[in-house]
Amino acid sequence: MSSDTSHERVGREPEAPWLDRDETAAWMTLVAMVMTLPTAIDAQLKRDSGLNFFEYSILSSLSRPEEHAVQMTQLAHLAGGSLSRLSHAVSRLEKQGYVTRRSTSGSEGRCIEAVLTPVGYAALVAAAPGHVREARRLVFDNLTPAQVRQLQRVTHEIAAAASPESIKRIDAALNGSGEPDDVVAC
Repeated sequence: MSSDTSHERVGREPEAPWLDRDETAAWMTLVAMVMTLPTAIDAQLKRDSGLNFFEYSILSSLSRPEEHAVQMTQLAHLAGGSLSRLSHAVSRLEKQGYVTRRSTSGSEGRCIEAVLTPVGYAALVAAAPGHVREARRLVFDNLTPAQVRQLQRVTHEIAAAASPESIKRIDAALNGSGEPDDVVAC
């Protein structure tokens, strides 16, 4: 590449809008949180229940619907992983008797659902108190109620920018509707 610094290059990208001092500080602390919080949560869960955070997220997501079943694609979004990662994790959870898979048919054809078993539900119930204590210790005990509401708004906006589909599914699950309006269920 030449050392051309003139504006002669066609299609040249504009100069990056560098972060100011406050943005740099916010970015650095956000990155530190993103890198350290999952590790701390994962360590507690593994130590106390033998589950990793992704597996716990799967069991938790399956516990919400009344029938304890979620279509695999939606479950991947809710648990925060790829379909491939989910499939491997569900296989591990099946071996432990925590989850089963079942095939269902709908307007879109055949779908696979993960189903939480009674043994899996019991494992989740046993793991939940320690997980909640750790979430409180690491996050919520350090914030005022107003900061918690602000944290929810800020993280929602960031997650929506990073993965609009995931945040739609999370919003739908939290609102009890199960799936966003624009997603066709199997």
